[in-house]
Amino acid sequence: EPEVLSVLAPPFVSRTQAESEMLRSHGKLRRSFIRKKRELPPSAAPTPSQGLAGRRGGIEDVSVPKNIDLMALPQLCFPGGLQVTSEQKEEQFHFLVFTDILGNKTHGVVMQCYRMSLYRNGRGSSKCPKLFCAYSICVISKHPYFTALKDCLSCLLIQLRTCRLSDMEERVKEFAAKLTLVPIPPPGQLHLMFTIRPLTIILPSREDKDHPVIDLDLHLPFLCFRPQQLLQVLSCLLQEQRVVLFSADWARLTLMAESLLLFLQPLLWQHPYVPVLAKGMLDFLMAPTAFLMGCHLSHFADVSAETDDLILINIDNGSLSTSTFDTVNLPDIPPVAAHCFTQRCKLLRIHLDLDQCHHASCTDISEQRAQRRTWQRSLNNDIQRIALELIVNIFRDVSSHLNYEHRVFHSEEFLKTREPAEQLFYKKVLETHIFHSFLKDRLNRKMDSFARMELSTRSEMQKMKAMVEAPHRPTMQQIQARRKGSITETRLSKRLGMSLPNLREDKIIENLSNLPSSPLCFLSLPAPNTTPKPIKVFKLPDFPASLSFHSVQSYYIELIQQLGKAIFSVQSENPAMLARYYYLRGLINTLCSRRLDALSDFQNLNKTDTAIFPTSLVTWLVDSLQRDERQQAQRRPELKRLILKVDNEKPLVEPDDHVKKFQLPCKPLYQEEFMRCVQECRIVRDVATIQRLFDALTDSQPKQVDPELFRVFYTFWKEMEAEAQDVNLPSDVIDRLDNNECVYKLSSCVKTSHGVGKIAMTQKRLFLLTEGRPGFLEITKFRDIQEVKITSVPFLLVRIPSLRIQTSRRPEVFEANLKTETELWNLVIKEMWAGRKMADQHKDPQYMTQALTNVLLIDAVTGCLQNQRSITAASKLAYFDKIRQEVPMIVPKTTSETLKHKINPSLDLAEPQTVHVLLYTPGQLTGTGKVGDMNPKLWVALSGGKVVVFDAASWSMLQDCIQLGQSQLNCMIGLVQEQVWIGSQDSVIYIIDTHSMSSNKQLTEHRHEVTGLTVDSTFFPSLLTYSCSRDGMILQWDSSSLKVKRQFLLSCDYLSSIQIHNSALWCCEYTLSPLSPSFNQLELCLWHTNNHRHPFKIISLPGSSGVTCMIRVKDQIWVGRSDAGGQCNGQLSSQVLVVDIESHTVAKELQAHSDSIQTLCSAEDRYVLSGSACRDGKIAIWKVE
Repeated sequence: EPEVLSVLAPPFVSRTQAESEMLRSHGKLRRSFIRKKRELPPSAAPTPSQGLAGRRGGIEDVSVPKNIDLMALPQLCFPGGLQVTSEQKEEQFHFLVFTDILGNKTHGVVMQCYRMSLYRNGRGSSKCPKLFCAYSICVISKHPYFTALKDCLSCLLIQLRTCRLSDMEERVKEFAAKLTLVPIPPPGQLHLMFTIRPLTIILPSREDKDHPVIDLDLHLPFLCFRPQQLLQVLSCLLQEQRVVLFSADWARLTLMAESLLLFLQPLLWQHPYVPVLAKGMLDFLMAPTAFLMGCHLSHFADVSAETDDLILINIDNGSLSTSTFDTVNLPDIPPVAAHCFTQRCKLLRIHLDLDQCHHASCTDISEQRAQRRTWQRSLNNDIQRIALELIVNIFRDVSSHLNYEHRVFHSEEFLKTREPAEQLFYKKVLETHIFHSFLKDRLNRKMDSFARMELSTRSEMQKMKAMVEAPHRPTMQQIQARRKGSITETRLSKRLGMSLPNLREDKIIENLSNLPSSPLCFLSLPAPNTTPKPIKVFKLPDFPASLSFHSVQSYYIELIQQLGKAIFSVQSENPAMLARYYYLRGLINTLCSRRLDALSDFQNLNKTDTAIFPTSLVTWLVDSLQRDERQQAQRRPELKRLILKVDNEKPLVEPDDHVKKFQLPCKPLYQEEFMRCVQECRIVRDVATIQRLFDALTDSQPKQVDPELFRVFYTFWKEMEAEAQDVNLPSDVIDRLDNNECVYKLSSCVKTSHGVGKIAMTQKRLFLLTEGRPGFLEITKFRDIQEVKITSVPFLLVRIPSLRIQTSRRPEVFEANLKTETELWNLVIKEMWAGRKMADQHKDPQYMTQALTNVLLIDAVTGCLQNQRSITAASKLAYFDKIRQEVPMIVPKTTSETLKHKINPSLDLAEPQTVHVLLYTPGQLTGTGKVGDMNPKLWVALSGGKVVVFDAASWSMLQDCIQLGQSQLNCMIGLVQEQVWIGSQDSVIYIIDTHSMSSNKQLTEHRHEVTGLTVDSTFFPSLLTYSCSRDGMILQWDSSSLKVKRQFLLSCDYLSSIQIHNSALWCCEYTLSPLSPSFNQLELCLWHTNNHRHPFKIISLPGSSGVTCMIRVKDQIWVGRSDAGGQCNGQLSSQVLVVDIESHTVAKELQAHSDSIQTLCSAEDRYVLSGSACRDGKIAIWKVE
């Protein structure tokens, strides 16, 4: 049996006791898990007859990594058993993966060699036959550097072939010591290069912190399986089957298994994973749980005969079977996603010889290896993109069925939206651990590769649908597609797209009508065929000839010097690469016990890339500072800030990552519990609407909802949704309606003034479906209604209730004998009418959406109460009709003419949020495909550090939440379409990259909340940015290097804002002054810039509410004002004043918000946008004249 002879691990050089303790306490800085060799007693030393397989005494004293089973390691190094042969065999490599009970992986690369050993056949024998005994060297790493470590071992092999047996141990130890000098590159585009003669070896980095290292050939599965078979394998893994890989080559097993698991990213395999099973470990296959394991092909028949319910995958011949049947009978991946995958696979260039046949032959091995790496990296990038697109297409619609506030996934609703042929696949996948972990990430709003691709591949229609939250009903286009057997938008999104005023509605409808009807087409955009980001390779110094302590320190010092030169060479040119150099230098400084220099390097990551900031390492460094080091750090401002931040850092609270499935309540619901249940089941999210629903269901009852009543209400609501899915309209009727219209309510068959039929309601109109010969008669659009009232008509000896509708489009009155439905339809039509009027007057489509939701709730409440007071109770939900009756719905003419549109940045939230800051960044409305071309964007800072981004060409939401700390954001400024700077109350300036829409840079020089930002473009393209904080500190920044060029302190209590004008920096101080009770006149003062003593003109402003913000647009001053007296049934209580500069008069008084106006911004002097406080929480878009 094979045994372990030596375990080698760092440190390999002696050092002072203090330094040893320091590094030992933070041993994870080292890459290798190899342990130091135990001193063998003379009796245990290997003899020529024993070779390297000799026994070892006292093995219990050898320290090994906690997640490596030393007893199992020899079996895995010789998975086919230890062999002694009479002929020399070629060296062989294979790869291992060790997984501990917490799921942490460690990776190994094994080189198996043969050495000649003399064997005497008896005492009298003079002949010594040549025998060759196998021995192995295994390098173990926390990172899956399969190719790099194989290259390293290949270089070692050259030395071992020629060295004596007595020298071999020293060569191996020297080899291990050299490997421990190689640092791991940080995530990003910086690879490391080092030399072990005769090869130059590349150590690739991770793409980002969420991706594993990829150092293997991802196209190997495509060489072994056709795309259809590969989809079957991935389907088995997604359904968490018991999967066994077989091959006659041990090396293929791990490489194939690793590739398959990488194809599932970001889904993570949660079950036992042993890609190489030694022949003595086959009992692992009896495990009752799901697993992924690998066996030698010689065990195929035994495994197939002895075990049940296994998926057997033969890598060598590309076949799949089960231990019971020759074929795999499992649900397939949904056909549209599968077809997209197979089509993409046809474009892969997986054959190197075909791809490189037009190149000249390489005459240098280094050049040849470099060409191979470049080709492989490009191919790996394509394969990763195709695999990710497959996962996105399978699970794209999951987010539509999540409730983020209460962490609920509506699995039943999700399944209902799947095609019948896909149901079984999704039922199995939804119950797996791998999907459960994926759900946690979605509910945590993790912005990983899945989220980025899902966002970037949304079609224009899907973006529009994300703007308006409306009940689920099939559109006319979806009904037509369903009749044609089409798999279109219904497959990817069931959300309703409303008609949005001023949003190019005609173009949207035209685009919808031209959508493909092929069953193999998505309305989503294909994943972009991106070119891999350019790679920078940093060459490490040559390894020292001697591995003494001083030689190793000299090596590190030389490495630090080289990194310093690299940092100088990329200053202000490539911040991402600069961050990687700082990270590496900080890591090496840590190894050299230069703690202050290390902290300084890591501090620089704030300005270059916070995504790779090593929080735990920095915390450990700060805690390990000696007293004199702390004193030195206090004299360095940047370190003082960093240490203060670390010391004040709150301990990380474990995130709430549970996932709930919605369940109907079993106990009476008070208002708070009722609100939670309604939000969980996704009936409605808005808090105010839920409060009205609670009042309706508890009409004249104790203020709690009985669980049975809630069950009936929920069932009624779902039945309404199901009935709408099955609505069957004649083709002629569908052709008369807009593509995005949905039928929300249908009456019973009634007699009307235009014949017998059913009244149908969409979000736009009422129409009659005539009986007998099916036909379509438009009754009215909601915006054309003039009057709705209940009357009665005689029938025999009784009078039957009827409903009369007067419309502006036809002179005659439409009347319908709705009988018992009359009161309900009266309530419903009036609410839709009122909502339509408010939406048109306020240029806000959300009013119509809210009215539609109210109507459906009215319908559900009436249906579930079934008593005489049901209409009275349901009328509490008719919010807009109540406003129409109580308050004149008149928007001033000036406001109506100037207001263009309204948008709601809090659409995904339960309650409106205050709009603190707005910023418009210009772009090009019609991109030409170049990197610099992009639509203009509107950046919205909400409460709690949230930033929402809109496409300012269509006002569709691009990014629903960029989280910048937890504090209020005070100011924003855009820099040349590349960056957005945002100042926060937490004293940090956050920098957002406008292309990736993520923040990975921070400026932390301010000590108090940042209150103002401005930019001086006098010397363009060189930009100087100024920032100010509440304490009066003003900093001048170099926008490219992000360094402070100047700083000065104003003596004031509260510096609130700054502005550049005519090369002068104007500063505004906030003060509180006592006013007399009689003072109610507001004034706008105009100043000459050369006379600061007195204003040359004072303009009186109407009203008494205060001024909150001002901006200049053309020859106008736009003034935002505070709330004039509180919100009253949606009344507009805050003004925007437009002051003409030439005439010095108030030209316009505009009213569009029901709470104080917090911010104003200009969009290229064509529009002005105003944002309001949380009682309104909307953004108004005004036309500038």
